[in-house]
Amino acid sequence: MRSYPLFVVILLIGFAVMSFNPADKGVKNELTFVNKGLSDFKTRLEQLKSDVYGFSEDRLSLEELQKSLKNTRNSFKEVEFYIAYHYPEFTKTHLNAAPLFHIEAAGTSAYTLPPEGLQVLDELIFSEEAKEEKEKIKTITDFLYNSYSGFYLSAVKNGLSRGNNKTLPLRIELIRIYTLGVTGFDTPGSLNISEEAAHALTGMKKYIHDDPYFRNYNVQKADQLLSGSISYLSKNTDFETFDRIAFYKNYIQPLYEELGKWDGRTDDLKEFSGWNVSSKGFFNSDFLDPYFYTLLKSSEDNADLRNLGKAIFYDGSISGNGKMSCAACHLPENAFTDLKTKSESNVEGKTVLRNSPSLYNAVFAKRFFYDLRAFYLEQQAEHVIYNEDEFNTSYEDIIRKLKTKPEYKKAFRSAFKDGKISKENFSKALSSYVASLYSFDSDFDRFMRNEKDISEEVKKGYNLFMGKANCATCHFAPHFSGLVPPFFNENESEVLGVTTKPVSQIPVELDRDLGRAGSPVKKEKSWIYDYSFKTVTVRNIALTRPYFHNGAFSTLEEVLDFYNEGGGEGLGLKMKNQTLSPDKLNLTPAEIRQIIAFLNSLTDTGKAK
Repeated sequence: MRSYPLFVVILLIGFAVMSFNPADKGVKNELTFVNKGLSDFKTRLEQLKSDVYGFSEDRLSLEELQKSLKNTRNSFKEVEFYIAYHYPEFTKTHLNAAPLFHIEAAGTSAYTLPPEGLQVLDELIFSEEAKEEKEKIKTITDFLYNSYSGFYLSAVKNGLSRGNNKTLPLRIELIRIYTLGVTGFDTPGSLNISEEAAHALTGMKKYIHDDPYFRNYNVQKADQLLSGSISYLSKNTDFETFDRIAFYKNYIQPLYEELGKWDGRTDDLKEFSGWNVSSKGFFNSDFLDPYFYTLLKSSEDNADLRNLGKAIFYDGSISGNGKMSCAACHLPENAFTDLKTKSESNVEGKTVLRNSPSLYNAVFAKRFFYDLRAFYLEQQAEHVIYNEDEFNTSYEDIIRKLKTKPEYKKAFRSAFKDGKISKENFSKALSSYVASLYSFDSDFDRFMRNEKDISEEVKKGYNLFMGKANCATCHFAPHFSGLVPPFFNENESEVLGVTTKPVSQIPVELDRDLGRAGSPVKKEKSWIYDYSFKTVTVRNIALTRPYFHNGAFSTLEEVLDFYNEGGGEGLGLKMKNQTLSPDKLNLTPAEIRQIIAFLNSLTDTGKAK
């Protein structure tokens, strides 16, 4: 077990106290339910700490400790909507972090830190190794208790921060419940999804009744939906048979839409989250805001700009050899991929490092490339422009070429007020076109919007994807990529132990591409990113073979077989930090067919530009 250096302990406890910046400092907090919830959670944590020590001294059984953790987590869930909304970084890092090592910056340095919080305890205490991990459980519980105690003291002294929009925390919690809760992401050990979701909804219900503000709205309808949701969860408690389609359609979506009518104030999350607060459903095309992810502003975008970007996208003359365009590796007829194991270089007989990903929905990301080396869409294009194996040119040369062409002079004048052919305007035009490549009108999207029906095979496949197969704990709904909900403002990468060929071709060997660990982002140089790659969307996956960064898997059946075995580690390869569980999924051939049927239902190229 890794130990925590003293400076890290001081840093974490200090962070817990310093991370508030309350808006109402010194003002008596009127949120009675929230204050009580915070106090109840502290009491539960105190009991959990006592029970953990009792377990370590053999005075308490494992079953009793598991019950204590459940009670603690349920208590947290009742106030999670508030804490996680107003203090997202503190919650994500210290209260309920994923059970994975992570990087944390401190000044100009970055440290690799072990995971902490409720999710980590859930995985440990409900594992077969719990009795061998007593000291580790004690350490993590102590950290959790100390972090929250600092938070609680500051809350009592200074009051809690309050945003302008009171319904946003509630709607964000609905996203959290559906994308992280009922998928098992939040409860990796216990899979106690129904009980925790019920407590989260109960907390929301109490909050609505407690705060006089909500009396101006249709509380009765929301109350009915919340009560119905809680009742449904109490009757459907099995993780594998839980119907996530019925839960969304009958409870989550109607409640999400109803709460969306309640508050028209300023969007508190505009600069922080890619979620579009005006959306009416998770599977609507406007659920995410593309302009959150680009330097291009909504007010700057227009049809002329997109058309200019399209012209640039297909123009091979702008590359160094005058032949390679963006479309050379991203063909619209192939969902903007090239169907090749690795894309061809501008040098004859040579390829680039990795497989070409689809550009559909590519804008919806905070990091770009498989190794996450680019931080925004425009920077992604820049890497291609200067790469010797790709465009092998510069902005200066591109602008010089464009200025010699009358058609571009006219197009830039139409798209921009200043009419300038410049690097900035070039980037905006290309971003406008790529950002227009939406794909949220598949058969499955339309089904979830009640616009059409789909087969039972697809429905079963979706529930497997969201449940037993664990796909949605990395490919988060509704984008089905590593764009992390509920704020959709960061991208995950995963260590899967990808092999050089499908698992049926013995012997299997680990692909030696280091991925994120080999990127030029210096502050992320850490062993935890060895063989780590961006989790891309599975939308249009039926059209984007071959698969993975190395293009080594030709069919979806081969991909599912790899996951079914537990990735590289499950296949017996030595991995330091595989983030994919090495446990076998035990998916049957019929279940694999159902998952593939669901994946096929995500095909949508109707808006190919």
